[in-house]
Amino acid sequence: MQKILVTGASGYIGGRLVEDLIDLKLHVVSMVRRPEQFKNQFPKQHEVRYGNTLEPESLDKALQGIDIAFYLIHSLTHDKDFEKLEIDSARNFVESAKKNGVKKIIYLGGLFNTHRPLSRHLASRKEVGNIFRTSPIPSISFRASIIIGSGSLSFELIRNLTERLPIMITPKWVRVKAQPIGISDVLKYLKEAISLKISDHEIFEIGGVDQVSYSDIMMEYAKQRNLRRLIIPVPVLTPYLSSLWLSVFTPIYASIGRKLVNSIKIPTIVTQQDKTFKAFPFKPISLSQAVSKAIEREDSEFRRTHWASSFSSSNHDMGWLEQQRGNKLVYTKKLSILKSAKSSFHVIQQIGGKKGWYYGNFIWKLRGFIDVLFGGTGYRRGRKHPVNINEGDFLDWWRVEQFSPPSCLRLFAEMKLPGKAWLEFELKSTSDHSCDLYLSAIFDPSGLFGRLYWYSLYPVHFFIFNGLLNGLKKEIELN
Repeated sequence: MQKILVTGASGYIGGRLVEDLIDLKLHVVSMVRRPEQFKNQFPKQHEVRYGNTLEPESLDKALQGIDIAFYLIHSLTHDKDFEKLEIDSARNFVESAKKNGVKKIIYLGGLFNTHRPLSRHLASRKEVGNIFRTSPIPSISFRASIIIGSGSLSFELIRNLTERLPIMITPKWVRVKAQPIGISDVLKYLKEAISLKISDHEIFEIGGVDQVSYSDIMMEYAKQRNLRRLIIPVPVLTPYLSSLWLSVFTPIYASIGRKLVNSIKIPTIVTQQDKTFKAFPFKPISLSQAVSKAIEREDSEFRRTHWASSFSSSNHDMGWLEQQRGNKLVYTKKLSILKSAKSSFHVIQQIGGKKGWYYGNFIWKLRGFIDVLFGGTGYRRGRKHPVNINEGDFLDWWRVEQFSPPSCLRLFAEMKLPGKAWLEFELKSTSDHSCDLYLSAIFDPSGLFGRLYWYSLYPVHFFIFNGLLNGLKKEIELN
């Protein structure tokens, strides 16, 4: 069986590709810089090797016995000399691949117009492809436009801008045409490239069926999230001012996004689609389908995520750990309990109804009264049984979304909110007579107003949640 190496396996596309290749029962090897951390976090067991493209000796070990190598590495996170780092990385990789007898390299780069001046980002992507195509190892280079999928840089920039700004005064590059492609189609191309027979070097331009602008993508996202947005492009925002604009409104992604602004100014339209369709005879999905799948995937991943694991892997021991997962804001805090997980969970599952919320019951009831005034369910429903609950049961204004004793209780809020909210209790045993209790408050804000609502009540929320945690600890240890 062929051995297939995936570089950048801890990244967005690499991680998705590795999962798919494992599902296909292929012998896949992940190359990462932090193998132990990756093994702890990756959901499926497989071979993992250390490798750093700037350390040639590590590549010699990582590439031993490899038949096909996916090159999914970029250096955009480096503020200085990222072009040199990209070129050095590719050259080191090719040299080591030659030593180890690699038979094929598959590279995912950016789509560009060969008749237009290139940005630093696209020029470096082009040069990396050239390095592979001047080597004796047959290669396939995919050139992709904007990739639509939860976790992709372009999509996250679009999401953050659209969620945060009801009215957007935007630079003129938001009107430049592109041919976005869904992540599911990108993965399909990458997987089918494994069996594609080549004897030399091939370039394939890949894109979806729609030619649209960034503003079109923003409006499609807004439509599917039920957000009203107004986009006003103006010609005076230069690339430099655009980068400052990104820093203000998308600070998490701005450091990389700044490098993409110049690339976005140039149309990224597929010009050699017939060649691609001849080699890969399938039709990509539409922009609308790609955005819908991205939102659906995010919700699916959210349902499977364990925030206790995220908390533990962060080495965070004090206070609230704050995370952003897609559009969701997640706040987790841990307390150690001197009782077993089983007996602790028995107390947790009795929460709400006549038992109350172990702290600040008056405030909980007041919030329920306010909810009734706005047409919500309020506090009045109580619960069906004082102890027993099942998934789907109501619990005051919450609905039981996940009930997995003695480890997890997740509640979905059915009150009137500018977004969606969850409260999650997780337990992890530390010994036969002790455990750690993790409380996670999760909010998926709907647009700017949702964020303003959450942050305006930030002090109240955490006053209540801290009290709830301490009240639970006291109740559990008294029983």
